[in-house]
Amino acid sequence: MTVIRLPESVVNQIAAGEVIERPASIVKELIENAIDAGAGRIDIVTANGGKTLIRVIDDGSGMRRNDLELATQRHCTSKLAEDLLDIRTLGFRGEALPSIGAVAKLQIISRHQSSTDEAWRIAISHGKPEAASPAALSGGTSVEVTDLFATTPARLKFLKSDQAETNAITEIVKRIAIAFPKIRFTYSGGGRLSLDYGVTDRAGRIAQVLGKEFTQNALIIDAEREGVHFSGLAGLPTYNRGNGQHQFFYVNGRPVRDKTLTGALRAAYSDFLARDRHPVAVLFLDLEPRHVDVNVHPAKADVRFRDPGLVRGLIVGALRQAIAETGARSSGERNFSLAEAFKTGQQMHHASPSFSGTGPSWRTSPNAPPGYSSRSDMAGGFSESQAAFDHSQPSGDTGRIEETNEDGDAYPLGAARAQLHKNYIVSQTENGLVIVDQHAAHERIVYEALKKGMESGIARQILLVPEIVDIPAEDVNRLMDRAEELSRYGLVIEAFGPGAIAVREVPSMLGELDTTSLIRDLADEIAEWDSTEGLKERLEHVAATMACHGSVRSGRILKHEEMNALLRSIETTPNSGQCNHGRPTFIELSLKDIERLFGR
Repeated sequence: MTVIRLPESVVNQIAAGEVIERPASIVKELIENAIDAGAGRIDIVTANGGKTLIRVIDDGSGMRRNDLELATQRHCTSKLAEDLLDIRTLGFRGEALPSIGAVAKLQIISRHQSSTDEAWRIAISHGKPEAASPAALSGGTSVEVTDLFATTPARLKFLKSDQAETNAITEIVKRIAIAFPKIRFTYSGGGRLSLDYGVTDRAGRIAQVLGKEFTQNALIIDAEREGVHFSGLAGLPTYNRGNGQHQFFYVNGRPVRDKTLTGALRAAYSDFLARDRHPVAVLFLDLEPRHVDVNVHPAKADVRFRDPGLVRGLIVGALRQAIAETGARSSGERNFSLAEAFKTGQQMHHASPSFSGTGPSWRTSPNAPPGYSSRSDMAGGFSESQAAFDHSQPSGDTGRIEETNEDGDAYPLGAARAQLHKNYIVSQTENGLVIVDQHAAHERIVYEALKKGMESGIARQILLVPEIVDIPAEDVNRLMDRAEELSRYGLVIEAFGPGAIAVREVPSMLGELDTTSLIRDLADEIAEWDSTEGLKERLEHVAATMACHGSVRSGRILKHEEMNALLRSIETTPNSGQCNHGRPTFIELSLKDIERLFGR
């Protein structure tokens, strides 16, 4: 076998293939260069999805002639000396510009911020550089890329449609713009201005990119542990989406897509969302550069943490605490939709009301119904009322408005006034009305009570014959290091020789269990995450299923005191704004919205 040295042009194309995957990759690299140059404004223009034109103009520090000539050569950079462990800029590899020049026509015009320097132009055409020449530019840098992949048509065929490539560029601009709110970004694709983000603060930029609706339905995150600062905005569980495209992660200001971060976010919301729903979040991690490796891939989108367990634990803990502290709060997105639904009813034919009963002449007195008295227990007074339910006989007529002797309007969720369609409780508050889904609400109440019971002790089932699971010796050591923690979740294990684990007890609530699969999954999880959350999540999934089947069903007619007891329980139950599947348990319509509907 003969070994040869590859031609320089082939070497450059191979290197470019790692950095330049599509037009959006070029836009990302050029924007990062502009930010590192201290730009206060960045303008991006593309044509045909970036295939025929990409232009990025900034008002940064600019470059002198010698710097401009060096910048187009591989591994030449002003951002890094020798220490790859102390990277404080977005770019540092010195590969972007020469990689772009290897697969396209590249023209750079730059003028250093010193008023005595003139502007210089340099061009590279598919790997062939031209000599620098004087040019005209008031300041900063203008980079223009044309004829992308013209000499490599095979790669050009792999690009998607113009609209798809434009969308990818738009996404890149949005993700970078969120991290740098003090910079103005404009983007024109296809001859029209599609993005224009003015200078603002972080919250303002997030609102510009994701809309005010998100910021109004988001939780403020701010936590720190062992020198790692975690901040940002995370959407309420009821404010969710069908995919993960609305999740933005930043590490030291760098937009990243990292499985540690996405996995931690998913784990934090696992107790509140169905598997096919995804939270919306903009999250920032700031830590010492030496504790994170950004030199994992030429595209710099992947990172590797020195202590991934610490990062994962911080994210999961902070998010779950923030969700728990919101109490009985549901997404305002549903409230807006409710008001809009009422508005559409203005065009409908007048129909007879479906309400029955005594009409709006409600009266109250100081006598409290039984359900109001038990606000201290996690499951509330409703658990006591539930014991009196008779599933074979209805408690009353659906839609009937009961008279009450209790002025419950002062409570956060008010006092029950009616039950509609055997599932929805309508209550009156001081500032409007609330509609409660009785099944979803009670499902959350029962689930939280089950979790509380799990914390005080999980019932175990002793195996008559211990089950022996053969696993590698290193996995045995990992599991035995966590044996005490696993025991708290009802799983009792012992080492059985150098390459096996003996399982003596398992959690009773898991029922028929594939013990071998469980042990191997736990060993893999500990190896990757240094965590035993997998067993806890399985137990919580079983508890959620039990809560769903054990809660009051839709179609169940409730007595007035039972409805009020449910409202009081919602107010005292953690995470009661949504059920275990991420659906809202109640929707609130303010008096102001109601009056607006009637033109008052």
